[in-house]
Amino acid sequence: MRVPLSWLREYVDLPAGATGRDVAAKLVDAGLEVETVEQLGAGLKGPLVVGQVLTIEELEGFRKPIRFCTVDVGGANGTGEPQEIVCGARNFAVGDKVVVVLPGAVLPGDFAIAARKTYGRTSHGMICSGEELGMGDDGTHGIIVLPHEHEVGTDAIELLELVDEVLHIDVTPDRGYCMSLRGIAREVATSYGLPLRDPALLDVPAPNSYGYPVAIDDPAGCGLFTARTVTGLDPDARSPIWLTRRLQKAGMRPISLAVDITNYVMLELGQPLHAYDRSRIEGTIGVRRAEQGEKFTTLDGVKRTLDAEDLVITDQSGPIGLAGVMGGANTEIADSVTDPETGQVTGTTDVVIEAAHFDSVSISRTARRMKLSSEASKRFERGVDPQAAAAAAQRTVDLLVLLAGGTAEAGVTQAVAPGAPRTIAMAADHPDRVAGMDYGRETVVRRLQEIGCDVYGQDELVVTLPSWRPDLAAPNDLAEEVIRLEGYGNLPSTLPQAPSGRGLTVRQQLHRRVGRALAGAGYVEALNYPFLGVGVFDQLQLPAHDATRQVVTLVNPLSDEEPALRTTLLPGLLGALRRNDSRGSHDLALFETGSVFRAPAQPGVAVRLPVDRRPTDEEIATLDAALPAQPRYAAVVLAGAREQAGWWGKGRPADWADAVQAARSLAVEAGTELVVRQGQYGPWHPGRCAELVVTIDGVERVIGHAGELHPRVVKAMGLPARTSAMEIDLDRLAAAGGEALKAPRISTFPVATQDVALIVDASVPASSVEAALRKGAGELLESLRLFDVFTGEQVGEGKKSLAYALRFRAADRTLTAEESTAARDAAVALAGERTGAVLRGA
Repeated sequence: MRVPLSWLREYVDLPAGATGRDVAAKLVDAGLEVETVEQLGAGLKGPLVVGQVLTIEELEGFRKPIRFCTVDVGGANGTGEPQEIVCGARNFAVGDKVVVVLPGAVLPGDFAIAARKTYGRTSHGMICSGEELGMGDDGTHGIIVLPHEHEVGTDAIELLELVDEVLHIDVTPDRGYCMSLRGIAREVATSYGLPLRDPALLDVPAPNSYGYPVAIDDPAGCGLFTARTVTGLDPDARSPIWLTRRLQKAGMRPISLAVDITNYVMLELGQPLHAYDRSRIEGTIGVRRAEQGEKFTTLDGVKRTLDAEDLVITDQSGPIGLAGVMGGANTEIADSVTDPETGQVTGTTDVVIEAAHFDSVSISRTARRMKLSSEASKRFERGVDPQAAAAAAQRTVDLLVLLAGGTAEAGVTQAVAPGAPRTIAMAADHPDRVAGMDYGRETVVRRLQEIGCDVYGQDELVVTLPSWRPDLAAPNDLAEEVIRLEGYGNLPSTLPQAPSGRGLTVRQQLHRRVGRALAGAGYVEALNYPFLGVGVFDQLQLPAHDATRQVVTLVNPLSDEEPALRTTLLPGLLGALRRNDSRGSHDLALFETGSVFRAPAQPGVAVRLPVDRRPTDEEIATLDAALPAQPRYAAVVLAGAREQAGWWGKGRPADWADAVQAARSLAVEAGTELVVRQGQYGPWHPGRCAELVVTIDGVERVIGHAGELHPRVVKAMGLPARTSAMEIDLDRLAAAGGEALKAPRISTFPVATQDVALIVDASVPASSVEAALRKGAGELLESLRLFDVFTGEQVGEGKKSLAYALRFRAADRTLTAEESTAARDAAVALAGERTGAVLRGA
């Protein structure tokens, strides 16, 4: 909504020094969104005057038509002599009054005017168009031709109201009354504490039986229809400058006098109107629903197919208007036409004015179905004051009589569906409890009266709502009005006090530690959409019976290509890695933590929860039971260099071991022991895949995999070569850990290190050997690390050598060599018993 400040001052006596920015600040404090304050005529400097064209000489020999004109500008040029001006426009003639800018003036955009030679003549100024003066489009794209009554030499800056301020207000859907000067003026008057001159307070004649006949077949769609008739209009009458300038400042293009007046009144009062050529209407005007498939041509010349839900205005011939959206071409106000022989002007002389109130939902649906958003539909969608219709029709009639010489017929038609004022009961202290402030009853009543409410009662208020505020429907809406008018900035800033002992849950703390650990290890978090297409499972080479393929499909997905909720984090992460790699970032380490969705074996049906009360615990439990399981997962993907090359060394590419190490770091954060052993699953390379195992309630469970992706997966998904990945179930990892993560204890006693190299069959997993060593070493073992794997002739065919570093430490003494050796031997013995391992060199 564009609001010229000069127009706003007609309804509110603003302080003399109040600028557009001052008014904008007041409106922002009142809860409106003022985007900008446009300064019209900024930098404009005269002389800019009214001139009359005396002579026109056509100049020949140029690519485009050029005219050399002499223009009478009175005494504005200091000499009184005609001003010589070169001009290329063709829409004016000798005797026309035009706008002339003289040398020394500056036009908008810092365009200085000076005498200059052009097309072989010297031009002393310019004959101006509306666009050159910053007035906007007037529909002609040519020179401004003024009415003849304006005197030569008159200051055109004042005449055309070129200097002004315009507020650009973004009106939210709940404040439809602000789609008018009347609504904005009400807010400004309230903010400044000034009286409002309501433009809707007009003397309107009572409805009678001899107005234009109207029949409403759908009272739910049209609750009110006012019709007024004006006859004897001058078809050659033009909109005055003040009217066209206000329309232009408000962002609308002048069209013709009758149309301009209806647009002007709509901007002023917020009530959309429509003017019909009375000679084109056949019989009674009706309001009904369209017939399915009915055809209708709107004012824009488009033939449209109507739906049975569309509300239409009709006469005996059929639809003549799309209610609340756009009129029909068959009853359009005719343009004036001058007979070249007689000079007689013909056009529309009799009009019927429509001011109606339509159902906002119906208008919104029609406008969206037709993809036809108009100034009228924008207002009806947000809510229009039904009691302003009669005043808007009267205002339109008055302007037509004044500006077009018409005569208002005495007939007044007003078809109204029965209704009653809306009321809300509210405790007087309800705004106090909502805001946490003590406003008091007097303040509450005063503020509600300022927005147009009638208030009765003491402790329990009965509030009768104003007709222009359909957004007010509950006590909280009234509380919001009191709070915003008292000032949001006056609300106290009170931080909520958390009860003692509250905070993040153990699960939330683990998720936060996991994210910090991975970020600290050089991974970058990538947040992906939780949707996927089932075709990705084939790319990941998952078996047909794999549980990951059992997805929950959305009824209304954002994308038809990804209609299912994810059951794994890898597709989203790998897609992010692929996009980054394609854009030149080749050294990548990404991670994500988030929920995956497991389809239940027996899909449940969610109950529809009530909205008029809090659902019971049983209803909530039934709803939860119908939802899919949503375990929390963590995943990483790597490609390119893990360590960059430089003066310090050659660097190192990312490989499967980095993915495994990411899983180990998460196990440390969860305070559990992670067993890593060789595995084979889906997208991972069968020879470079680690199975991630934890013990829960004495039972080993596989909770994830890590390693290098299979080459076929890499090719199918367009990934960089040797891409590695890890995915792990965080909930199960947490279940395997302790209640709370304990800080490591630092011992004051020295460590005893023993190295062992064991020869085992090549098929024996290193994790099995490690588990046996850890079990056999007993409580003195502090840590165990595999630091070398060797195969070759020295250890024999089908064999491998595994070298481990064992660290022993006692909590209460320094270990002797005999104690650490005995613990090592016990570990080796148990490893030999369980895996067939023998000491290398024994």
